[in-house]
Amino acid sequence: MSQTPHGRNEFDHERELIQNQEVYRLRQEQDRLRAAQRQARLAWVRNTITLLVGALEVLLAIRFFLRLSSANPDNPFAQVIYNLSAPFMTPFSTLFISPTDADATRIFDLNNLIAMVVYALLGGLGVALVNYLQGPGAQGR
Repeated sequence: MSQTPHGRNEFDHERELIQNQEVYRLRQEQDRLRAAQRQARLAWVRNTITLLVGALEVLLAIRFFLRLSSANPDNPFAQVIYNLSAPFMTPFSTLFISPTDADATRIFDLNNLIAMVVYALLGGLGVALVNYLQGPGAQGR
């Protein structure tokens, strides 16, 4: 066997090179795994934001339709919708005076529409923030 300039034989040198390559590959794989786990967490956050904002939008849309169609506010279904959506409508409740029809039974709740737009924009901003945190070149958006 021939000796290398440092007094080792070629076999030992090759074995050390292979070990270094394996260590490098393991580190790369660990980095890929950490990145994939981070991407999965951020995707979960993004999906959760989308789901919650979507559910809120549906709730507010049902509230808008009930008020526009002059639904009976004493009906149990209407009461549930009004009670669930009331905390989300509070910041917008006195923003505008809502126009009604001649006998004041149908209410076009402009505040409700504004709340829907604001919550949709906030949800979009939340998703954009998660996308920003995910970084450039991220897959699966």
